[in-house]
Amino acid sequence: MAEQQRIHPVPEPEHELPVQKPSVPLVPKGSFSSEKGDPEKQQQQQEPPFRRTIPYYPPLKPPKRRCCSCKRCLCCTCCLLFLIIIIIAALSAAFYFVFQPKIPKYSVDSMRITQFNFNNDMSLLFATFNVNITARNPNKKIGIYYESGSQLSVWYTGVQLCEGSLPRFYQGHQNTTVLSLDLSGQTQNVTGLLQALQVDQQRGSIPLNLSAKVPVKLKIGKLKLMKWNFLVKCKLDVDSLSANNAIRIRNSDCQFGFRL
Repeated sequence: MAEQQRIHPVPEPEHELPVQKPSVPLVPKGSFSSEKGDPEKQQQQQEPPFRRTIPYYPPLKPPKRRCCSCKRCLCCTCCLLFLIIIIIAALSAAFYFVFQPKIPKYSVDSMRITQFNFNNDMSLLFATFNVNITARNPNKKIGIYYESGSQLSVWYTGVQLCEGSLPRFYQGHQNTTVLSLDLSGQTQNVTGLLQALQVDQQRGSIPLNLSAKVPVKLKIGKLKLMKWNFLVKCKLDVDSLSANNAIRIRNSDCQFGFRL
């Protein structure tokens, strides 16, 4: 019998698998992977990142502009004062050029002592002076009213010897008036004064001070201004202080001032 031909199945040719290019591993090297992935990373992905909360403050209202208003008020005040000063200066300049005011002049022409003696225990000094004073008004358009309440006094080494006052009168324009005034007084505790007086009489030079405060009113045209005080201070140098004796004024210097 013919040998049976054995039929062997021919294996089908294996299909070549397509070559895949290497890709980036899903799991980094040195880490372990699971079906659900890394739990720590999943927890980090699920939890939101920590953020610092900043408190909310509502916007502040702008401050009121008090500073600007104060500066504006100060500026207006300064401008007003400056304007007032300019007006006063202009009026003063106009008054000066129109009326040309000049300072009155005073001088002590002569002095006579009718009483100058001490009491028995030399504790009191009684003095009476007669003083001739010349007052000159050089103004052409300004008159002077001499009011009551004037004060005149004679001093020696800071001690008042006598006092008196001026009479009320009106002195016209460019007028010269000679006043004969009687001043009298008494002084206590004159021991030191007597010693100083003896020394000065030996030298023949005795310093005296005559001071006067006289309230006056100026007349400009028909207008009578407010009351002023004329202040006169005269430094005198006489040769002696003795009763019923001619006194020679060696030197006389009078200074004038005024105030309201």
